[in-house]
Amino acid sequence: MQGILVVNKSKGMTSHDVVARVRRIFKTRQVGHTGTLDPDAEGVLPVLIGRATKLSDILTSEEKSYIARVKLGVVTDTYDISGTISEENEVNVTEDDIKKAAEEFLGVQMQIPPMYSAIKIDGKKLYQLAREGIEIKRPAREIEISKISCFDFDIKNNSFSLEVCCSKGTYIRSLCHDLGKKLGCGAVMAELLRTKSGAFTIDKAHSLEEISESFEKGEAEKLLISIDSALGSYPKVLVSEENAKKIRNGLRLRTNQLGIGGAKEKDFFRFYDSQGLLCLSSVIRDDAGALVLKLEKTFFNC
Repeated sequence: MQGILVVNKSKGMTSHDVVARVRRIFKTRQVGHTGTLDPDAEGVLPVLIGRATKLSDILTSEEKSYIARVKLGVVTDTYDISGTISEENEVNVTEDDIKKAAEEFLGVQMQIPPMYSAIKIDGKKLYQLAREGIEIKRPAREIEISKISCFDFDIKNNSFSLEVCCSKGTYIRSLCHDLGKKLGCGAVMAELLRTKSGAFTIDKAHSLEEISESFEKGEAEKLLISIDSALGSYPKVLVSEENAKKIRNGLRLRTNQLGIGGAKEKDFFRFYDSQGLLCLSSVIRDDAGALVLKLEKTFFNC
């Protein structure tokens, strides 16, 4: 059994917990996920089973969407409501102040990740250092926020909701913290829901209980999204049996040999033979300057 399972992760579980549970349900070790969700967060966590684990780096790199609940006037060491409070401040901001400040985070920017994160520096995870009371300088990382909006304001309780569409590696906790600094009163993330990861949306996600019940009924396969469907955004090319053999043998074919002479460098294509999906390949230039196909993911016998 193989494919992508869109899990609706519940609060209190780690992403590793979800993977472990799916391994038990499907009775296979070949399981992975496409982007860690904090234990306090809920929502979309695509889980890869079987050969679909080959897609991990591709699916992890896709844009994600979140809805966070932000609490103003508080600062914690973890940047979320569960952390130790380091500041409590008076809040004197309007809805317009919040909206204008949030809009300043649109676009490409550098973000400093929180100390309480799984990023490794010199072989040690930041949260391990933080638990020892050690805080170190963290290198800023480039992220991109393509959409940000504020709504559902509760000025009396100094809170509001924040919807964000962003690139891989964006920490919503850091965004809330930085927004609080910009407003001059501090802020923490009180709740977080991932609503979308790439093409996978919350309305198509299943709880672990639903998945377990479906497996017991012998219907779990109906919940799986095929590898082919997951790669549906890339153009499909059917190749001859002769060229399929060359691809299987690892030969690097030119784009004009495969009928895609209009392809550009860095384009991606799905290649098929009469048996089905062969591979996902990217277009690169060889030493002679010709456009050729580089194998990225192979699915022979898939």
